[in-house]
Amino acid sequence: MAKEVNSDVSATVSVGEGQQLPLKVRLRDEATFDNFHGERNRPACERLQASLGASEPLSLILCGDQGVGKTHLLNAACLAHESRHGGSSLCLSLAEAAQLSPQALEGLDQFDLVALDDLDCLPAEKAWEEALLHLYNRVQDAGHRLLFAVREPPASHDWLLPDLASRLQSLPVIQLLPPRDEDRRALLQARAARRGLTLGPDVVSFILRRAPRDTASLLAILEQLDEASLQSRRRLTIPFVKSILGW
Repeated sequence: MAKEVNSDVSATVSVGEGQQLPLKVRLRDEATFDNFHGERNRPACERLQASLGASEPLSLILCGDQGVGKTHLLNAACLAHESRHGGSSLCLSLAEAAQLSPQALEGLDQFDLVALDDLDCLPAEKAWEEALLHLYNRVQDAGHRLLFAVREPPASHDWLLPDLASRLQSLPVIQLLPPRDEDRRALLQARAARRGLTLGPDVVSFILRRAPRDTASLLAILEQLDEASLQSRRRLTIPFVKSILGW
């Protein structure tokens, strides 16, 4: 079963002849379909959920810029696959796997659902593309499913292996759109409420006018404010936020 954790944890996956390679498993129990905020991408979220319940295993690609929620949805798919369908799953960033060797992709087909984030970060080397192609084929032969997350559609990449290019380009693509400010607002207030924080509309507007627009940066700011509020036992007001963030 996949690990439900609040941060990256080390794990090992058996590869080759009993060899084990350390991998970073990125599954967070707070990143679910239920708390995926953003009406603009609600159809994409629902399409991904529906694919998990399909009678035939369906592999597909999530596509969109940084901060649109691709990693969140991969995580949510893994958790839903286990809790609702009783399967096993693994969520792996190819940016992290690339620090190892192509062998890092061996043995992953033992999982019913393999979610590979950061497809853009796959090294442009024949050995890596061959490893991904072999994984793709093994997963399909086993009747399992693959999910990918990537910034640009596979057709825009210069793949070294035509067979890999054709397989990736044949997969359905779910396009995610940049969130609107109302989506960012809902996300911040919902995540603050989960932490027991009150984030008033005026404070949210103040943060959104000054903070980076991507979701990861906004959540990092919220975590920083949460820690500061807990230590000082102060409410999240505009003056307090200004003093903590230096704005």
